[in-house]
Amino acid sequence: MKKLLIGTGAAALMWTGAASAQTDAQPQEEDATARLESIVVTAQKRAENVQDVPISITALSSAALEKQRVDNITSLDNLVPSLRIASADAAANPKIFIRGAGLNDFNPTSSSGVGLYADGVYIGSPLAQFAAFYDLDRVEVLRGPQGTLYGRNTTGGAINVIAKKPTFTPEGYASVEYGSFDALEATFGVGGPVVGDKLAFRLAGQYAEDEGYSTNTVTGNKVNNAERYAMRGSLLYTPDDRTDVLFTMNTFTNLGGVVQPKSRQLFPTDPAAAGPDGVCAPGFYRSGLCTDALGFADTDPDPYHITADFEGKDKVSLWSAALTVDREIGDRLTLTSITAYQDVERKAHENTDSSPLQMIEAYYFNDQKQFSQELRLASDGDKLKWVLGAYYMNDETTSDSAYDILRELRPLFVSPSNPTGASPDDSVIFLGYPYTQKTDSYAVFGQADYEIAPRLFLTAGLRWSADEKSMDYSTVAEQAITLFTYEADKTFSDWSGKLGLKYDLTDTTNIFASYSRGYKSGGFFGGNADSPEQIEPYNNETVDAFEVGSKSDLLGNRLRMNLSGFYYDYQDIQAYSTVERGGLTVQVLDNAASSEMYGAEAEFVARPVANLDLSLGLAWLHAEYGDYQSLGDDYSGNTMPQSPEFSLTSRASYTFDLDSGFQITPSIDASYRSKVYFDSTNRERLSDPELWLLGAELAVLSPDGHIEGGLWGRNLTDEAYLTSANPIDSLGVDLLTYSRPRSVGVFLRYRY
Repeated sequence: MKKLLIGTGAAALMWTGAASAQTDAQPQEEDATARLESIVVTAQKRAENVQDVPISITALSSAALEKQRVDNITSLDNLVPSLRIASADAAANPKIFIRGAGLNDFNPTSSSGVGLYADGVYIGSPLAQFAAFYDLDRVEVLRGPQGTLYGRNTTGGAINVIAKKPTFTPEGYASVEYGSFDALEATFGVGGPVVGDKLAFRLAGQYAEDEGYSTNTVTGNKVNNAERYAMRGSLLYTPDDRTDVLFTMNTFTNLGGVVQPKSRQLFPTDPAAAGPDGVCAPGFYRSGLCTDALGFADTDPDPYHITADFEGKDKVSLWSAALTVDREIGDRLTLTSITAYQDVERKAHENTDSSPLQMIEAYYFNDQKQFSQELRLASDGDKLKWVLGAYYMNDETTSDSAYDILRELRPLFVSPSNPTGASPDDSVIFLGYPYTQKTDSYAVFGQADYEIAPRLFLTAGLRWSADEKSMDYSTVAEQAITLFTYEADKTFSDWSGKLGLKYDLTDTTNIFASYSRGYKSGGFFGGNADSPEQIEPYNNETVDAFEVGSKSDLLGNRLRMNLSGFYYDYQDIQAYSTVERGGLTVQVLDNAASSEMYGAEAEFVARPVANLDLSLGLAWLHAEYGDYQSLGDDYSGNTMPQSPEFSLTSRASYTFDLDSGFQITPSIDASYRSKVYFDSTNRERLSDPELWLLGAELAVLSPDGHIEGGLWGRNLTDEAYLTSANPIDSLGVDLLTYSRPRSVGVFLRYRY
């Protein structure tokens, strides 16, 4: 592994050194339109050119997000090297992975190894992570452990979502799109001064709906439909030239249907249909010779035809408020306070088995309340820049979720003494798992950057965190019989830190190396459990991360080249899996002893001539478990979920300037990822093969720059690929969540 890091560093030096020499020998171009624009980010809690930040970071501007049709968090999938995002729910529980680090668990008590931040506020609840993606200034994706500057520890990375702020100059826009499946999306943003240069406002909103891209062959209805609303209001108060006070309120509502997966049956009814593992062989999945536990077989090969006896709703409602105060103290110091509150609720009734029989249905009733307070003091000196901070978060998560299992069989067990027909011995039962988890998180942190010699900068950071968690959990049968209860509390604490060096080879080229220790708190499992042992706390997850890289703006700022190589040594990595036990499929969240990840990334952005923009991102990843034993199953050496070995993102656009003043811009984007597994078992049926995706846009801009319209297309080759595959082995069914099919449409935007 040392050879990989040394080799990557040497390659970075050779590339950047050679290119820098060529750049210095060339005269500066007069045409500024042929040069790349600088992107300012706040990844290190101060405004900096992204190329000056010694972190592997990809920044997506407002224009890039608009062109790529990013309207929720899953839209970021395939846009950034080493970033994978998928969800099996309509508007909750995204599964976020960066460089293979993340968590497959969909239960709301779990926290991902990738932190999501909206305008500096940590969004801890997976129920709330769909709500912020409209009227954005930019999105920053930070790869690698983040802890010494951020509100919460994250071992995999962080996604910073920054909304547009109020301005003292009137501005606004409105956008409407219409596309396949009667999809309609409308967004707007408007802002300007209220009281001179003292008070400004911004109001933004989003509405999206579609009829659904799948068909329920039982009812004839469209399913996997969307309907959501969002609104954000902000006030910026500047009592003097040294103080900014920003108050923001958000609301978000999802009223669309639950994600309705395609079912695949696993129990062979003929020995010829059985594979080596005893379950249905791939060639017989739709043959009718494989059924589920109730004897049903879905023989329709169309991935967008499902067979469900009912179609449920997935309702999510959220409101939040945040107050951010920035106060300059003297010439060098800035004090920042971020106070935030969030309340999100989910109510969903799901036909989990996707069959016309009542085999298993899920009821998800979750509520999560979060209060957080962060204080930072920062100094922006010439040679020394530092940040000191403290963070507190209180989170209360309550659940009253349940599974209704094998209701179809209840008539077989009805008797005078058993009028409901429940039969626990035969797994015919209604199981609820109400619980309340409370968390108090505390942290103190600091980071300093010092120029120890000309062009040589040292970064050092340290953080201590503690999470006090309590769990009050019950498993209840038939809404009346308590099978067991579990109550416990535990404090999880640890240190994390960073040590790094950056050297500026030239004014536009630097190389860097860093060591980071990341930490993610342990906790209590919040899924359906059949014994108290399943709720027992799992341990902290830690990672020792080493990285080398370079960042360069070359050829007169026509070419941007960023390279990185990394090695992660994980201990006690938190891993989620499902296993069959006692005739039931149970969820397990525990610690794998270790895992190893290493790889390399390269990002190129070029403007070889005016009006032509090119970008290419490449990633290679090796991510596998070390020693991982879970309830008697051995997953050691398995590839980690959502960790493709190779991935690629690319985009090209060219703007034609017409004599009439109109501009026409065709663009095309392509992405690739190699094979992925969806769980830790590495079973072939729970994987998806390599995938290419293609999208395009044709935009026409008016001479005054106010009106833009055109055509767009996503997944143009109409790939039916999987985004999730969840097994229920005990009931003989896999639940397959497919991507959205090919979609095309038109758009119209107005700005002033």
